[in-house]
Amino acid sequence: MSQYHTPVLLEESVDLLAVDPAGTYVDLTFGGGGHSRRILEKLGPGGRLYAFDQDRDTRANCPDDGRFHYVESNFRFLRGALRLREVEQVDGILADLGVSSHHFDAVERGFSFRGEAPLDMRMNQRGALTAARVVNGYPADALTRLLGEWGELETPWKIANCIVRAREAAPIETTAQLVEAVKPCTPKKDESKFLTKLFQALRIEVNGEMEALKMALEQSLKVLRPGGRLVVISYHSLEDRLVKNFLRSGNFSGSVEKDFFGRALTPFEIITRKAVVPTAEELERNPRSRSAKLRAAAKRENE
Repeated sequence: MSQYHTPVLLEESVDLLAVDPAGTYVDLTFGGGGHSRRILEKLGPGGRLYAFDQDRDTRANCPDDGRFHYVESNFRFLRGALRLREVEQVDGILADLGVSSHHFDAVERGFSFRGEAPLDMRMNQRGALTAARVVNGYPADALTRLLGEWGELETPWKIANCIVRAREAAPIETTAQLVEAVKPCTPKKDESKFLTKLFQALRIEVNGEMEALKMALEQSLKVLRPGGRLVVISYHSLEDRLVKNFLRSGNFSGSVEKDFFGRALTPFEIITRKAVVPTAEELERNPRSRSAKLRAAAKRENE
């Protein structure tokens, strides 16, 4: 499975789950199955693992194991999908939010600006919205908003205007055509960083990633049993901010409510005071792990 995706922070994340051999666990981002396989190694005969993935390609990575249950679904439907399988509560949830190496390496999927491919970027290939539809169909103000919010690009209006001007001449249908369209506003010094942020913004929009993450985090609180653990690996500041705020306060603003006596009313007990990051050895072995941040918390007993 390593050709599909090298799991990031594998030992650290699974250790933080504190797997009970008889417990029920969820891997929200199955992908190449690296994290799932390690969880299965720690489970006993009575344990169960439910692994979510909306990309049908990942089904080929499923282990032949009676304790393993593959759920072909976006993790935004976490609670409903578990209920369908008669699971009300689980002992731990793991999410590795990164795009798998497979998606970047499968050039034809259009996730990377290296090489030429149709502007697609759909994780779920049955979805209707593609990056080409966003680039060619969104008005300039909507493009400006998503480039600023999802890409955290410094001059989103300039980039949006570049795209609008280029598409007026001809539709932008491939990754290379998009790179060409934004050339007038691409900084010479940080070209790679700029294009990474541009492609990130489009990918987040196409897949509704931030909304899906919010929904999954909120539902995790409902399906985790008291004492159950939530372990999340994020790869950019937008995701990490949401995760950090939610674990800290149970909401996305990060504001902690207090009771009459001034005690914090928080649903989680933080396990990782600071985000766990890859070791120097892991960075050398897998450079794509460089932006990973791992956070973990346990649901409070009184929740």
